[in-house]
Amino acid sequence: MHQSWADVVFLHWRIPAAVALPYMPRGVEPDVYAGTTWVGLIGFRVTGTCLGSRLSLPYAGTFTEVNVRLYSRDAAGRHGVVFLSLDADRLAFVLAARAAGVPYVWSRCRPRTMRGTSRGYGYEVVRFRGQGTSSFGAYPDMDHPALDRLSVWLTARFGLHTRVGRQVFYLPIAHRPWPLYCAAAAAVEDALVCAAGITVHGPPDSVLYSPGVRTQFGQPRQVRG
Repeated sequence: MHQSWADVVFLHWRIPAAVALPYMPRGVEPDVYAGTTWVGLIGFRVTGTCLGSRLSLPYAGTFTEVNVRLYSRDAAGRHGVVFLSLDADRLAFVLAARAAGVPYVWSRCRPRTMRGTSRGYGYEVVRFRGQGTSSFGAYPDMDHPALDRLSVWLTARFGLHTRVGRQVFYLPIAHRPWPLYCAAAAAVEDALVCAAGITVHGPPDSVLYSPGVRTQFGQPRQVRG
């Protein structure tokens, strides 16, 4: 499967590795940077979804997504993410992804209009049945690329770890390096991280923006351990 991810807003908070450990699948542990790990709240627009190289999904494959994720590593040394939740507004895609073990939630999920003197990018989520909301955004500084090691570590995640029944798989994802820019957070009002069971305090410790990348998903590989 191929997808484009556009106007990506990355918000991250530091958390102890012990907090992330219970959410790791068997054979997977929290990935750490300088002794700590992170939880991310990520919003973006999905476009251009194709199955293989020819079968495009112009409706089901075009949507807004907001996910909550942790950072993972398996015994084979593969770095990835573990998704705690993924909110999207395309029911067909949500159902197909849930069947593959990815914890999507069908929500009212959309880009948010940002006010200000510079251009901002934001996202809003309202889960059906009152199960959680989120509203956040960022104003990127397009004159200041984010080239530091931490920013690359948080975003250069070329795969995900997920459970399917009693088995654990690593799903590789290929794309060019993210074009990343420093950004300032705007009015973060989020309940999705807490709903996933993680408590964070204060504004995010890292705020990044990317105009996006084109991605390709590979074949799942079973995780041993």
